[in-house]
Amino acid sequence: MTDSDEISVLVVDDEAPNVDSLRRIFEREGFSVLTANSGRNALDVCRRHEIHVVVSDLMMPGMNGIELVKALKTVVPDAEVVLMTAFGTVEKAVEAMRAGAYDFVEKPLKRMQMVKTVRKAAERHQLIVENKDLRQQLSQLSDRSIVGSAASLRSALEIATQAAPSSANVLILGESGTGKELLARFIHERSGRGKFVGVNLSALPETIVESELFGHEKGAFTGAVARRDGRIAEAEGGTLFLDEIGELSAAVQVKLLRVLQEGEYQPVGGKTKKADFRLIAATNRDLGAAVDVSEFREDLYYRLNVIALTSPPLRARREDIPLLTEHFVEMYCNKNRKDVLAVDRDAIERLVAYDWPGNVRELQNVVERAVVLNTTGVIKLSDLPDPVARAEPQVDAFAFPVGTPLSEVERRVIDGTLKHTEGDKQLAAQLLGISARTIYRKLGADKSDDAR
Repeated sequence: MTDSDEISVLVVDDEAPNVDSLRRIFEREGFSVLTANSGRNALDVCRRHEIHVVVSDLMMPGMNGIELVKALKTVVPDAEVVLMTAFGTVEKAVEAMRAGAYDFVEKPLKRMQMVKTVRKAAERHQLIVENKDLRQQLSQLSDRSIVGSAASLRSALEIATQAAPSSANVLILGESGTGKELLARFIHERSGRGKFVGVNLSALPETIVESELFGHEKGAFTGAVARRDGRIAEAEGGTLFLDEIGELSAAVQVKLLRVLQEGEYQPVGGKTKKADFRLIAATNRDLGAAVDVSEFREDLYYRLNVIALTSPPLRARREDIPLLTEHFVEMYCNKNRKDVLAVDRDAIERLVAYDWPGNVRELQNVVERAVVLNTTGVIKLSDLPDPVARAEPQVDAFAFPVGTPLSEVERRVIDGTLKHTEGDKQLAAQLLGISARTIYRKLGADKSDDAR
């Protein structure tokens, strides 16, 4: 960014003298300056104005600087954030960077240092914006694809396809990194509905979740300087995807339940409005167990759990790993303008053998690293992280003597599959291509036989 008058800066601090001082410094540089006295106020300003760089104090009442960074990355992800503090520590700096901050500066502030930092942050903002369209096109072509043909994945897609045209709520279960949002988009794209609105609830500070979902009226709380619609209004006629639904506070659970029961909601400080959207929720938590210990409302759980499907972990669909690897290799070669690399047999065998606790997301990261650092034209064992390269191939198989009764074969296959899925009957049913009810029935029959 070369012209100072193109740089828009938001200064956030609960102490007015600090705000005034920074405003004067930046205005003398020709920057366009807006101010806010709280995190909430800052979010409202960013929603109404194009902001390139946010300069925020770390220690503020209500929402602190790191919480503001996380919220901004959800609401206005392109804005760069510089945090200021009089209590600088290495730990705080690391936490700020992990949250998504561009830089971390200590008070007392030095004028030239602040101006230089903001200019660099603005330059980074411009680079991100200039490349955003290209990244979105690549993302649509590749990242959003559901790749694989394993039985567990096919079963999930079959349920998703059947559920898509309906208006029924869908609950997508599964570990982190298994592609729950991809399944949600798969359902939406086949639903005939309008806009897809996604919200990662775990990325939002608890203090702003209600306003983010339901909206608020001007003056509803300190910092609400203008009325704004929430994500429910934004999803009107479309699909609202709530990721990490298990993170909702008890108070917001009550409000969401009302929306699902009555088809209406109330913005913070506003009047009741009608709601028309299709809800898809996702979680990596065991909501049933959360209900048992009163951490999640039972009535909301049953409202969400109209149609449930499980996004299978990668270790349950190992046969898809070579195809996924090829897919990610091609994707990252294109993104990094490299010739498409080959993957040797030993590397593929270890990729298939590894258990992938981070699932498809972890595989994607491993492949990206291998592509970026590769200099030989072939991805080999040496290009893989040590835990992956040292993985020993495992053989999961059943052997039965000729003449074994069919009921015994079924029981052992079900028991073995349940052991493989760590007791998850829904996932085991998907792997076996049967219903969870069938598993319960057959296991119940075996217990009856044992009793006799």
